[in-house]
Amino acid sequence: MNNFKKMMLVSALFAGIAFKTSLAHAAVDPRAFGERWQSQGTPGNQQSQVIYYRGDVPGGTDAALVYVDGEFQSALLPGMFTRFCVAPGSHTLGAYIHDAPRYQGKTDEGFRATLKAGKTYFVRVDAEVNGRPQPVHRVEAEKELSEVRLQKHALSRASAVVACDYDQAPQVDYIFSSDVLFNFGKSGINDVQTDGRRSIEALVARLKQDQVENNRIEIIGHTDGIGQRARNLQLGADRAATVQQLMLSQGLPAKNLTTRSVANDEPVVQCARGSRAEQIRCNAPNRRVVVRVTSHP
Repeated sequence: MNNFKKMMLVSALFAGIAFKTSLAHAAVDPRAFGERWQSQGTPGNQQSQVIYYRGDVPGGTDAALVYVDGEFQSALLPGMFTRFCVAPGSHTLGAYIHDAPRYQGKTDEGFRATLKAGKTYFVRVDAEVNGRPQPVHRVEAEKELSEVRLQKHALSRASAVVACDYDQAPQVDYIFSSDVLFNFGKSGINDVQTDGRRSIEALVARLKQDQVENNRIEIIGHTDGIGQRARNLQLGADRAATVQQLMLSQGLPAKNLTTRSVANDEPVVQCARGSRAEQIRCNAPNRRVVVRVTSHP
């Protein structure tokens, strides 16, 4: 349980009420599906935000009933997510598939987590262990959430859930693998691979559809931990600068774009010792460029 609490510090929560028994054999009303995932920013200092989602293939009709402190919050279909805020502190979380008619989620002790103020937690429904929430690192969750839609058909009955009060403007991270953008150890404009250029062009086209003049765009270079830190800091900075150059060439205003490098300070995975080839392969998720877009009205 202590390990679970620690894991939950980089995660989220969700709760549930039931679909009617006949739903498993009926078509799902498309009105149950909301907008695609988009970050809503950071919750206020008196709240903790929870993003609970299912990463399995959309289209199924078996809902996962999500409970917060033993009370229903949502009925989550495959390929759907829910977001909500609670007061910071200790809460129990759970998501139960095939919970009717006994509704075990209302009576189980649940999995307890201590949620901190101003933090966002990501949790995936664990289909292998009914009821157990699966904490997910933000970077991994954001990748999966890009294909997920908001579940909006059910009214929450969880008394602990409150409307989110965001202190900051909405923020979205677009994550590009450095191995797609560049060859290993490279960072220059002439080193950008064809698929990498196309990915950047597609993002710029998407941003132009928005009110780009009101967006703040920060480009962050991440590296692996192989080699000297000073070299990694410079490599991250050079890659961020190259992506910035590509975005400027596509017509984004220079006043909106900034860059920085964090080297390997924010790893997605931790790699055990091995050969150099094994280290390079294992560290692939850590080598990335993040384009962080903060939208202002």
